Amino acid sequence: MQFSPDFPLVIWRLSDGKAGHDKQSRGLAQALSRHVATKILEVRVNSPLKSLIAWTLGRYPPGAGLPAPHLLIGAGHDTHPALLAARRARGGRTVVLMRPSLPLRLFDLCLIPAHDQPPARPNVIATRGALNTVRPSRQHEAGLGLILVGGPSGHYHWDSQRIAQQIAQVIHQTPAVRWRLTTSRRTPADFLNAMQRADLPNLEIVPFDATPPGWLEAELARAGQAWVTEDSVSMVYEALTAGCAVGLLRLPRQGDSRVARGVEQLIRDNWVTPFEAWRPEQPLLAAPEGFDEAERCARRILEKWFA
Repeated sequence: MQFSPDFPLVIWRLSDGKAGHDKQSRGLAQALSRHVATKILEVRVNSPLKSLIAWTLGRYPPGAGLPAPHLLIGAGHDTHPALLAARRARGGRTVVLMRPSLPLRLFDLCLIPAHDQPPARPNVIATRGALNTVRPSRQHEAGLGLILVGGPSGHYHWDSQRIAQQIAQVIHQTPAVRWRLTTSRRTPADFLNAMQRADLPNLEIVPFDATPPGWLEAELARAGQAWVTEDSVSMVYEALTAGCAVGLLRLPRQGDSRVARGVEQLIRDNWVTPFEAWRPEQPLLAAPEGFDEAERCARRILEKWFA
């Protein structure tokens, strides 16, 4: 099938309004647009109950008036019934990101992180981490470093003091690097207050709510190395996708979660350097060159349905 500006690949990107989910679906849609002409339409989903009712009636009001989709992409549980309702009403192929809450067989394609142990099925692609909007970069500067801080999660016990001590040690032992630190929505206020009071002259702090759209992607494209708290798995994979050398700021695990096991697999594969193994005179580890899961999945989709 040939796509052109006059006949683009129409993508409905179903959104539940959550930034993390939108980043995944946007990353895949953008990757597709780098290969063929696309028309990407964001469609906000209704509640799962309303989507279920729409499915039973064979219609999908949120997409009324839009051109019929070739692809329907969604991330997040609220998008799952919406994907099915939209496909029944308007056609197209459904692509769900992360393991869905509904049976896998209901979707045309499921892109599921390997740490969720997806089954081997024709409609399943296992991914290394979640997809994102970051692109691999060749513009990294050895003198620039980025520190990405998460916060309390269901997989790790958060410890602001422990993270602050690790960051201080990294900064003190790399005086030639200009460091920039940013937080996330989960970062506790006590951590940010402690870091702002610390005497770290080669550190600039940019809280997440002070970062404009695209700030993280631009910083990752330039930073030669990035330290990330291990609870922030999505940011770990964003840094790896950008091609940064990556260090892990360590936290105590909270039980034996699949997410934590996935982080440990990165360590075993020598993709990241855990803080306890770091030596200032040795470079941090990085992902293999060309690691870009959104790009890989986009190519698979085009080969599968639109070759």
